[in-house]
Amino acid sequence: MSRAGEMVYIPDDSDFSSFRAQCESPEGWHCCYNKAGITVWSQGQQESCTVQKIKTRICCRDVPAETLYDVLHDAHYRKKWDSNMLESHDIGRLTANADVGYYSWKCPSPLKNRDFVTLRSWLPLDDDYVILNYSVKHPKYPPRKDFVRAVSLQTGYLIKANGAGGCVLYYLTQVDPRGSLPKWVVSRVSQFVAPKAMKKLYKAGLKYPEWKRQHDPGYKPWVYPEQSTLPSLSLAELSLQHADSLERIDEAELPEEPLSDREA
Repeated sequence: MSRAGEMVYIPDDSDFSSFRAQCESPEGWHCCYNKAGITVWSQGQQESCTVQKIKTRICCRDVPAETLYDVLHDAHYRKKWDSNMLESHDIGRLTANADVGYYSWKCPSPLKNRDFVTLRSWLPLDDDYVILNYSVKHPKYPPRKDFVRAVSLQTGYLIKANGAGGCVLYYLTQVDPRGSLPKWVVSRVSQFVAPKAMKKLYKAGLKYPEWKRQHDPGYKPWVYPEQSTLPSLSLAELSLQHADSLERIDEAELPEEPLSDREA
């Protein structure tokens, strides 16, 4: 997402509008899953086992857009629904609507687990909400031996209010996993991993209001930035995470393992 390919910057209104347009546009996308109100598209060569661009959409008829926006921001609640998350924490705040964070997640076995350091920003846009991130380097969070440091080229959510107390959620991601992945992984992501993740988010949205009532209901630093206790960061402390500077591993020949009960 970086301008001129070299500078770390905080996305502006044009970046958020461009991302929304990508989510809503059908051009250039191949539909590879469409069941039970969930659609998954891919962009690029299916046979390519490196960088994949994936877009998903789910209709959440009885979850308001602002509720799902809160769910995606609330780090404490994420532990309740994101079973793929291994570690996650905020590193520091750049502005009222931008921060830097660390996230690691469990990949389908037998792949090695991945982690990211990303600059994240968010913005209400008319009646919609947008959350964006892309990978950066922070000097205190170098690559770890127990994870493969992956690169988010562009990842984000678009939450659109539908005017009837519900919303439509888009998730779009373009990630370099820093490795040649088996072809079965690409298929599993579109057919199982992405749809299940959207279902989890929908269910999390249904349960969030009751959970939040019992867990510091007034605390929403993503809405009220004066509540944030994160240390301040400057852009000068960050640099772009170039994929070619990271270790690349070859997992292309790893055999597919049966889906576990948690994955199915």
